[in-house]
Parts: sequence; structure tokens; C-alpha cells
Amino acid sequence: MQIFPLQEGSYSVDASKKFIPFDPNFHKSSERPGSLFIHVQPFLVKTESDLILFDAGLGFKNNQDELILHQNIRNAGFEPEEVSLVLMSHLHYDHTGGLVIERNGKLEPSFPDAEHIVQRGEWETAFSGKSSSYRLPIFETLQRSANFTLLEGDGEFKQGITYQLSGGHCQFHQVFLLSENNEKIFFGGDELPEPEQLLRKFVAKYDYDGRKAMNLREEYGKKAADEGWTCLFYHSKTNTVAQVKYENESFSIIPA
Repeated sequence: MQIFPLQEGSYSVDASKKFIPFDPNFHKSSERPGSLFIHVQPFLVKTESDLILFDAGLGFKNNQDELILHQNIRNAGFEPEEVSLVLMSHLHYDHTGGLVIERNGKLEPSFPDAEHIVQRGEWETAFSGKSSSYRLPIFETLQRSANFTLLEGDGEFKQGITYQLSGGHCQFHQVFLLSENNEKIFFGGDELPEPEQLLRKFVAKYDYDGRKAMNLREEYGKKAADEGWTCLFYHSKTNTVAQVKYENESFSIIPA
């Protein structure tokens, strides 16, 4: 399998849930008090049968009015139309903005020919309007025009692609494991968003069930170390693709 990180950039976000581009080389965190600073990193994985996109970023455009996500896919040597599967960990805005693109004042699916894979409970939550973490126009657009498969619980979507309803970061969050030719790739979404969360154990306030998410991080880290998984870290700035080592009750990260 081939892995292509699709870096969309670094951003600050405050209580308004608005994402503002943030370049640490030019900006100081003190300029944006009360903000979280995150890095956004969708992934493209080429298997023998599919071109898979893991989550879709914020959907920001470049100076040519094109999705940064689409340009990054082309930079990796593919066309956006070649994406056959879009595997979604969950539907918060920083993971779904790139699922649609605005053309002539109208939203359209960014990957109209791809099959989008989502947990049913997460899809229903996104439509409920109970949280500002979701942007309803995205899902209304996809419901009209995109190909969707709604999963429930744990299982195998197709040969070599398994999913687990994890439910730590949000109630219906899911994680994926790809297996092909003795190689395993794990995408933990926001259950395991950056390797630093393996290096120090803590309960995060931004998680739906912080203690469960903390325990899941440790569980996935140990499995990754034991089974030789390659992990994709969606919110990591540097070590976005890495393997994990667990010795003497502590983790270490081995960049791929």
C-alpha cells in the first residue's frame, strides 16, 4: 500500500469554532488568546483495488479557487475523480469541509463518484443540529448527490477494511484498519490524532468521553506496537505517518 499525506495547513480555532490559518513561522500564539492550534492532515492510501481518502479536511481553497485537498491529490499523482472510497472517522467540520466544493454559489460533492463510508449514528447526529461542530449544508448536499454507505457498530466493510465504533472523541466516532499483503495501516481519526497523545496520558476536555478516549489511545498504541501497524495521525504537525514502539511501559514513535 502507498500512503500520501495531504497536508492542508495549520489553524487556530476558538470558541466560535472558526478556523483561521496559523503559520507558527509568522504568527505568535499570544495573538490569538483562548484558541486551540491544530494541524489538518487528510490521507490518501492506494491499495490494490481502491484509492482511499481518510477524512477530508476543512475544504479551504487555493489562489486558483481550487480545493487545497484536490490540488494535494494531484500533487500525489492522482486525479480527485480517481478516489473510490472516502472513509470518515466522524463528521466534525475540520474533517468534512473538503467533502463539498462551492461552484457558482452552489455546493457540490467534491468526490461525486466515490463511496462515502460513515457510521449511521454519526450521520444522524450531524443532521440533528445539536452541535456547532457540524455544518448542516455539507450533509444536505451529500444526501442529495453523493453515494453513501452507513455502517453500524464494528465489522468488515470489504476484504481488508475493518472498522470499529470507538465512541471516545464523539459518540459515534469510528476507526479503520487496512490489511493487505502482511501490511496494516491504522487510521484513528480523533481517537489517536497525534503521536504526542501516546507519549503523555491525559483526559481531554474536547472529547465526548475523555476517559474512554484516553484508554483507547493506549489500547490502539499497544496494538500498533504489537502488530506492526503503520499509524496515520490526522492532527500531527511532523510525524504524520509513523510506527509505534512500546517498551518498559512507555511509548516511542518511529517516523515512517
